[in-house]
Amino acid sequence: MEKPKKHPLDTFTHLSITYHESLPHVTHIKLNRPRKRNAINALMWREIGEAFRQIGTIGDGTRCVLLSGSGKGFCGGIDITDEKFFSGISPDNSSDDDESSIDMARKALAFKPQISEMQAAFTALEECPVPVVAAIHGACVGAGIDMTCCADVRICSPNTVFSIREARLGLAADVGTLQRFPKLVGFGSRVRELCFTGEDFSSEDALNIGFVSRISKSESQLFEEANKIIAKIIANSPVAVTVTKSSLNYSRDHTVREGLDQVALTNSAALMSEDLVKSFMMTSGGGGAAEFAPLQPHSRL
Repeated sequence: MEKPKKHPLDTFTHLSITYHESLPHVTHIKLNRPRKRNAINALMWREIGEAFRQIGTIGDGTRCVLLSGSGKGFCGGIDITDEKFFSGISPDNSSDDDESSIDMARKALAFKPQISEMQAAFTALEECPVPVVAAIHGACVGAGIDMTCCADVRICSPNTVFSIREARLGLAADVGTLQRFPKLVGFGSRVRELCFTGEDFSSEDALNIGFVSRISKSESQLFEEANKIIAKIIANSPVAVTVTKSSLNYSRDHTVREGLDQVALTNSAALMSEDLVKSFMMTSGGGGAAEFAPLQPHSRL
């Protein structure tokens, strides 16, 4: 296998970000704290948001993201040993007043921005303009579920163990699972059971309820299975795929009528793309794989 070439965003401490020649137009983001089972500390949390806000928007040629975890598991959840997560609950008070004199309302108002920042980091996966395919193995618990709920496609290996663990830790999940997981798989009894009990569920359970779309034959074949999906995605027009993702996300949170209006407005511009003719030629047998121009870098102030 060829050595991954350097990606312009491969500058983070706890994320490995690479291209690979065998997967053109694909960025591979790997959670990279294997000794901690990829448990997410505060720095890693910020890095996830920063990376996904830039992928596909900086002229890097990305048409799809492969998300995986290094080592023995995908993600062990939040790193509860990182005191930075909980410092906001009892913030340092530089005044002479005793901290106990700060009422709970003021503490809550001070702590809320941290939760919002953590939510926004995972929402960046959802708002990334290109599809995110999560290849999950080993443990995927707590924050790992929150994060993968934001991916567009999820597959896993047979040995994967999932858990919406937060209730067992004494809190309600607050960075996306309770909002996104039921919209992905339904609001039925089994979903509420998993959220209330925090019990583990298997790869087969995840497939049966629709949280993952397929299970690889073995852990060693997980990437091979993911690459098959990704190869089909990147063969299509990047304009069509980006507009499709945007419409799917918008329609999930709006009425059918609003979704129709949104895609009509977006497609009124997107249908002017040269990709339309190239795609027709490809699907009608008029040529091999189409060559599509890369998406342009997003304009920023």
